[in-house]
Amino acid sequence: MKREFPAAVPEIPVTDMAAALDYYESKLGFNIDWGGVDGGIAGISKGQCRMFLTDREFREHHGNAPPVLIWLNLDSKHEVDELHEEWKASGAKIVSPPESKPWKLHEFTAADLDENLFRVFYDFSDRG
Repeated sequence: MKREFPAAVPEIPVTDMAAALDYYESKLGFNIDWGGVDGGIAGISKGQCRMFLTDREFREHHGNAPPVLIWLNLDSKHEVDELHEEWKASGAKIVSPPESKPWKLHEFTAADLDENLFRVFYDFSDRG
């Protein structure tokens, strides 16, 4: 039987949940959907993108720790450039500016407070 998977929901490890929630909301534009400091886990979203933020105590039994790398696949070079400008203007930490790479991805990299990385990209391998 052939099945399609739903979109993956990454778990992003953070050291300070309150600071992380503020950063993800005010700098990266995510909505805080549920959870937070008291439970050690929070659900955040922006459009169809959903993620979980988890603190050290919540992750303790799994041992996962920052930093992690999340790839965000946008629909055009313009969207990549536009999001870069939005995040830069908000004061988000930009690691590298947008650039079209030889491997046919137009991408930039940003970081959160725990040095988790976001590689925001558009795949132009079939589109030029």
